[in-house]
Amino acid sequence: MTELPRLDPNRVSHRTRLTALIVATAMFMQNLDSTMIATALPTMAHTFGYAPVRMNVALTSYLLSLAVFIPASGWIADRYGARNIFRWAIIIFTVGSILCGLSTSLAFLVGSRILQGMGGAMMVPVGRLLLLRTAAKTELVSAMAWLTTPALLGPVCGPPIGGFIVTYLDWRWTFYINVPIGILGLALVTMFVEDMREPPRGRFDVSGLLLSSLTLVGLMFGLETLGRHFVDVWLSELMIGCGLLGGLGYYLHARRTAEPLLDFTLMKLPCFGVAFSAMMLFRTGIGAIPFLLPLMLQVGFGDSPVQSGLITFASSAGALLMKPAARRALRWFGFRDTLLWNGLVSGIMLGLCAAFRPAWPVAAIYAVLLVGGFLRSLQFTAYNTLAYGDVSRARMSAATSLYTAGQQLAATIGVSVGAVSLELARVYTGHESVQPVDFSVAFLVVAAMTTLSAPIALFMPRTAGDDLTGRGALAPRPGE
Repeated sequence: MTELPRLDPNRVSHRTRLTALIVATAMFMQNLDSTMIATALPTMAHTFGYAPVRMNVALTSYLLSLAVFIPASGWIADRYGARNIFRWAIIIFTVGSILCGLSTSLAFLVGSRILQGMGGAMMVPVGRLLLLRTAAKTELVSAMAWLTTPALLGPVCGPPIGGFIVTYLDWRWTFYINVPIGILGLALVTMFVEDMREPPRGRFDVSGLLLSSLTLVGLMFGLETLGRHFVDVWLSELMIGCGLLGGLGYYLHARRTAEPLLDFTLMKLPCFGVAFSAMMLFRTGIGAIPFLLPLMLQVGFGDSPVQSGLITFASSAGALLMKPAARRALRWFGFRDTLLWNGLVSGIMLGLCAAFRPAWPVAAIYAVLLVGGFLRSLQFTAYNTLAYGDVSRARMSAATSLYTAGQQLAATIGVSVGAVSLELARVYTGHESVQPVDFSVAFLVVAAMTTLSAPIALFMPRTAGDDLTGRGALAPRPGE
């Protein structure tokens, strides 16, 4: 077999690598926060006097805040400079973390999480925009790996650190720990990241922001409360109806607006359209894991937060192990075959979580989570790279806003679907509190959604994205 040639275009320049690592510091902080709070939810529920399953509002309020404010990130970055907005995003997120630690009620916590979400809404897409404008097209796969590998240390460290803090200290320190990381990230951005700015795309679309917010708030909170008995059913249905009307209003608004806040004409680009559509469905299933898995281990199995954290970190550890191999895997198999077959197997691995029981050996649970995280990481790397393969520099900010909004919306839906499935399973089985079999139903539902994303890859040619990996170099030369 002919040895793979070394491709200089896929090497990452010092400037790109440094930018990726600095942006990853902010993503590390956000991912650390998200995974620690998932581990701490049952203890926080006891503090505020709520059932643990109802504490998912602390997750969904943050995710909803992200989805509402992310659409404005691209325009604001172009108008005021990506570096300036990135620094302010870190400051807002850090201040929100302090307020979360000072919370004395669930309402206070939710408000603080919304403020955190405002910072995160700018931090993630603008940070990615900084990297996309720094890296050459042929550097994208490797640049994304440099970006996400350090960022994945957050999910790896989050569960065990969160479990340790909750067990031996106070859950409030799961938020205070963000402060030194935020200060470090702010200093690094100020010293080393260049200011990247493009002319803003027309006037700011205020009507688009209001309509998209109405859509997301109505749908997300309507789905969150439906079947959960937080409010009357008619109110949940009214919220969902308002969300659907808001979505229709935004569609009509976008058709007659030259520069809408969320530019769905990007879906006409072959790579972006396929990657975005499949990613949304895939991430909806995966987004339920940070909510379902810690709850199952602590509430369903009776594990302590420390035990839960030491188990759940295996999924993120598997994701971390995949990053060095991602470019080679995509170069060997191509984007289409990778997204198809790896997506199918990823759905199966998630479905295996439905079989978890307290009697399972810990090593077996580790193995399922490790392999599942490994495969999901490859899938997300492929989506995140392919999406920007055919986007011009002038439309890059619009693409990051739409793609990141889709990511967070899917994650919000995933938490809501997981919570609703769990509650409906509990009601159907007649259990007073959730049992392992109820978690099984919820995991099967989200696994099915993940698996359904795989066939979308068939809508793109086998050669899609080959210019991003140098896969064409594998083809034999004439006479060989």
